[in-house]
Amino acid sequence: MTIEEGHPHLMKGHDAPEIPPLLRVDSVVKDYQIRSQSVEQKLRAVDDVTFSCDRAETVGIVGESGCGKTTLGRLVAGLIHPSSGTVTVHALAEDGTPLPLVAAGGVQMVYQSPVESLDPRMRIAASVGESLRHVRRSERRSRIRLALADVGLTEEHARKYAHELSGGQQQRACIARALIGSPSVVVFDEAVSSLDVLLQQEVLSLLLELQTRTAIAYLFISHDLSIVAAVSTRILVMYLGRVVEIIPAREFNRALLHPYSVALQSAQLRPRSDGTRAKPILLSGDPPSAIGRTQGCRFAGRCPLADKGCRIEEPALREHEANHFVACYHAGELVAEVYEAGPLDGPY
Repeated sequence: MTIEEGHPHLMKGHDAPEIPPLLRVDSVVKDYQIRSQSVEQKLRAVDDVTFSCDRAETVGIVGESGCGKTTLGRLVAGLIHPSSGTVTVHALAEDGTPLPLVAAGGVQMVYQSPVESLDPRMRIAASVGESLRHVRRSERRSRIRLALADVGLTEEHARKYAHELSGGQQQRACIARALIGSPSVVVFDEAVSSLDVLLQQEVLSLLLELQTRTAIAYLFISHDLSIVAAVSTRILVMYLGRVVEIIPAREFNRALLHPYSVALQSAQLRPRSDGTRAKPILLSGDPPSAIGRTQGCRFAGRCPLADKGCRIEEPALREHEANHFVACYHAGELVAEVYEAGPLDGPY
């Protein structure tokens, strides 16, 4: 069963509900044309990605640098356009049901560095309400005040400039700016990685509270696997532009199947929730180039389980277990050695 046949949000059965997801990404590809030594070459940053995200759902995206996470987030946000495939966004009606069309601004993005996202020449109120210039001044002021209150900021904060706020307050202002236009989907690209641990917890709790209240969908991109597992409903593992595994977040710490996913998780610095830690799996070599990629599985050159068949044909993303998809001929065969974390095995 392929992802198109078996994905729970893409199934076409007669008994399936007709309510569409807020976000649907269908077979999206993003190519860049680059010139090297006077030769035109094609770099494929995102390769045939398909997934969906329902109301009040958070889809996490993980993978090492260069795997295409940020490019995928920018495609969803409409900042760049796909070379092929489609990104469809629905709006939320007042009763919480998706509407068939969405106006501009239906997807907003929150970036890694809040201080670089806010104009240093503008007060926080003006920055948060910048997208409401078409709204009457009295209504705009009211909406800015409500948006700031939703993220725990006061009118005193609204009168300040970005450099006068703490890092956590700056990111709260960025979240208020993203939410003030009532989007259907918000993309968080490493949105808490620049904050300290206490501020991370503060901002993540805020995001979950806002999602519970508004039923919007989140796309959460991060290198921190523990944070992604804590806030997500489902997790997509990407490698060299392609999704190699889709897994329910509740199973992420115990049931990963793709060798790359297992190796990625074993590199976590923090002990797992059960007090154990996986022995790191060291992968040999570097990821292959996304330019002129050879045939076969793109992970074969670093995979300890790769055989001749892996280098001939790339495996399709198939349903291995209920709601758990993996693109691997040796799914589940690589298991990280687990040991009980001792007193010296702290989080850092």
